[in-house]
Amino acid sequence: MGLRQPPGTIGLRGVTLGYDRHPAVHHLDGEICGGDLLALVGPNGAGKSTLLKGIIGEIGCLDGSIERAEPAGAIAYLPQAAEIDRSFPLSVLDLAAMGLWRRFGSWRSLRRNRSELFEALHAVGLNGFEDRSIGTLSGGQFQRALFARLILQDASVILLDEPFSGVDGRTTQDLLALIRSWHRQGRTIVAALHDLAQVAEHFPITLLLAREPVAWGPTAAVLTPSNLGRAQSLSEAWDEDAPVCAREDGHGSRAPTGSGHSHDHAHGAHDHGHSHGRPV
Repeated sequence: MGLRQPPGTIGLRGVTLGYDRHPAVHHLDGEICGGDLLALVGPNGAGKSTLLKGIIGEIGCLDGSIERAEPAGAIAYLPQAAEIDRSFPLSVLDLAAMGLWRRFGSWRSLRRNRSELFEALHAVGLNGFEDRSIGTLSGGQFQRALFARLILQDASVILLDEPFSGVDGRTTQDLLALIRSWHRQGRTIVAALHDLAQVAEHFPITLLLAREPVAWGPTAAVLTPSNLGRAQSLSEAWDEDAPVCAREDGHGSRAPTGSGHSHDHAHGAHDHGHSHGRPV
């Protein structure tokens, strides 16, 4: 067994993730350090959501490994709003209470912790919304309720997939303030985002993906015109139907990945000599 990782650390070791053996992210090496406030950016279809789902164990690695200091089930995860069925008959209080499930494990026990529930709803500005059906909420109100659920999960690692998409500016600022408070508490936060000005202002570390890592490190050094242009070019050149390709082993030679085949071509235009930000 490997050494125990520091709290909140996530190690990415030659990670390739995908569906039906077609990679969506490949050859990703690096380490998300405990306490990082990391933005995950890239063109549409760059693999950002896939990487988050790989970290929580929703999809397995086609190659490489993901090392987590905490079990995958102990990581708090906010999917994109479009993936959540808002027609389900839940009240705001019940939705928030789902954040207590890992600690208490029964619905009756969840509702007993009403003071904790009310505190979480107060923290996101939803006082008086406890009995409202989630189907009646605006986009911003619904996202606030989901953040209340995250508060109650009390996790040391929080993954957010487009948390500000479709919400109003006031809600965005309030949720950013909550994220900053989590960061001050030493939690590890990874957020997939598309607003680069927002990233530059609030996130000190950035991973730029275009199915493969383009740059990873201090945000100002990552969000350069050169890196952004390269990310767009790689995304446009990506072959959706390509199989898992080979990666270099520790001796500089080409080693086959989990597909059992060694391919000399890369997906898109992968440059194995390229250096990216926070390597191990």
